[in-house]
Amino acid sequence: MIKRTVSIDNPSRLNIEHKQLVITQNNETVGMVPVEDIALLIVENPNVTYTHSCFMSLLENNAAIVLTGKDHYPAGLFLPLQTNSVQTERFKSQIEATEALKKQLWQQIVRKKITNQAKLLESANAATAPLTEIVRKVKSGDSNNLEAYAARYYWKSLFGKRFKRDRFGLYPNNLLNYGYIILRAAAARCLVSSGLLPTLGIHHRNKYNAFCLADDIMEPYRVFIDRKVYELHGAADGAGELEVQDVDDLPDKMSLTKEIKRDLLSLLAADVVLDGDIFPLMTALNRTTASLQRCFAKEQKYIEYPTL
Repeated sequence: MIKRTVSIDNPSRLNIEHKQLVITQNNETVGMVPVEDIALLIVENPNVTYTHSCFMSLLENNAAIVLTGKDHYPAGLFLPLQTNSVQTERFKSQIEATEALKKQLWQQIVRKKITNQAKLLESANAATAPLTEIVRKVKSGDSNNLEAYAARYYWKSLFGKRFKRDRFGLYPNNLLNYGYIILRAAAARCLVSSGLLPTLGIHHRNKYNAFCLADDIMEPYRVFIDRKVYELHGAADGAGELEVQDVDDLPDKMSLTKEIKRDLLSLLAADVVLDGDIFPLMTALNRTTASLQRCFAKEQKYIEYPTL
């Protein structure tokens, strides 16, 4: 069964009754969801209250909880700590992974990310030869930082020469940011389910980043967010050169509306292709993190990723 993502963006009270997450607004129950069906709870409104048993029940059922601020960036991410019966053993294999292994894994991740980027550009009728050429040149550990070279070509080909990917940048950065937040939380949840520490990264090593491994493992998945944003951008303003210069001045059709949030959240249940079979993205992400764990344990050599 596909796990569900629940987003709360109105003033509400959350509590647990009979193993159900009960959502109350203005003293009226507006929703009930079985706790065991929830993969991700996102609380976006500062006027949401919840009981201790609410969060504990979610964590016990392997759900992740994201609390966001007014800018839709996460202020906190809660993850279960006891989700895998051989957790200590898996922590050990992750911690003891050699630099050579981590460089090989990062090479795989970068190659798959750029390959998926090329496939998206192909579907957008943009030239892909520069990216396919870069893929062949990515070395162990991406020592030449070809990921960055590919990104510059990719973004300008997808959204126009004036676009720059920047967390605090112009539209459609606001849509990309929200999608990546959801993806990052889902990746962290899957890593924990696979008995891995989201903090200890392969490539990302910022000491202030508690989710370095989540940021590593999600890289080839970003393109699924990019594709949806590209589709939304085309529907809102016509794909091509961007004309809007200030996110604060965006018309409603380009703002992070409830409808757009719903579209981005639904991607976790969207179908993707992995090894010739079709899976929901969240299921594929679980397979990816499980394969990473086996790579750390030296049981296999390649991380399993879906193709766009």
